[in-house]
Amino acid sequence: MRTALVIGTGLIGTSAALALQSRGVQVHLADHDPAQARTAAALGAGTDEEPGGPVDLAIVAVPPAHTAHTLADAMRRDVARGYLDVASVKAGPRRELEALGLDLSRYIGTHPMAGRERSGPLAGTAELFEGRPWVLTPTRDTDTEVLNLALELVALCRAVPVVMDAEAHDRAVALVSHTPQLISSMVAARLEEADETAVRLCGQGIRDVTRIAASNPAMWLDILSANPGPVADVLAAVASDLEGTVRALRALQSAEEDERDGGAAGIEDVLRRGNAGRERVPGKHGAAPAAYETVTVHIGDQPGELARIFADAGRAGVNIEDVRIEHATGQQAGLIQLTVEPQAAPGLTATLRERGWSIRQ
Repeated sequence: MRTALVIGTGLIGTSAALALQSRGVQVHLADHDPAQARTAAALGAGTDEEPGGPVDLAIVAVPPAHTAHTLADAMRRDVARGYLDVASVKAGPRRELEALGLDLSRYIGTHPMAGRERSGPLAGTAELFEGRPWVLTPTRDTDTEVLNLALELVALCRAVPVVMDAEAHDRAVALVSHTPQLISSMVAARLEEADETAVRLCGQGIRDVTRIAASNPAMWLDILSANPGPVADVLAAVASDLEGTVRALRALQSAEEDERDGGAAGIEDVLRRGNAGRERVPGKHGAAPAAYETVTVHIGDQPGELARIFADAGRAGVNIEDVRIEHATGQQAGLIQLTVEPQAAPGLTATLRERGWSIRQ
């Protein structure tokens, strides 16, 4: 691939353009808002000048509601040898293109499973897709050249290709992406009018659950409007669990021992099923989940503290698999949780103590 046209310079479009441009592809940028395309160009994502002729690949990165018509316009203008979109739903846009009577041999639907709470070109980064799954939904009509162009795009963005059926993809993202967004928003909504005293007690758990609730509502309305059925199906199953959990909690208030026992069993069941589901979430680099140990260290909120603790871990010869910081309320301090291989935990703990760190047992 030598040339590409990115239509839509939001987070995903700009990030793809940055990745391609950094690896020697000449990228042209287009957007319904020329100022946004100019911003992406100023960031080094390419040029906002129109290409002089057909490019190798046109990448349509617009909201799902506009994907099919944007693709149709580009195909009718013959702007590229191959076309793909990066919308977060796949079956709907393809059906719309079929209804428009277009030749779909030069098109493939794709979806990079990457994103951030922020949107727009200024949120773009060439590293956004590294190590992330990038779904491709070819059909029997898809031309081999177009599939190869899509695979080259994925490779240049350093993502991991995953081939799926479009309908199966939409059911999958309803479960692992779209429903979590709604549930996160619903939990965060409980805080809107909560007593200030309660809000001040917010810890890492509520921060984890509500992190994605900071996402752009307009963007998510577009996404959910394009995949309402599968999302509603997952939410209906969650609602059933919620109803059962409410009944179990009410039973725990009962004066009858049998009812309390039944309530406890219901709560334990949903918690255990949650454990089992969490264990299926892929681990580091998409590998099978691994068992790690956590070394928790008290850390001050001063410049250089993170660098110092990472340097000390390096002196111990320990690779940090993951890290999380829990900030203390009302104090310039917090707890840093260092996730490591189980056999590395004792040595890391000993080294950090020797270096003057306070370890939380």
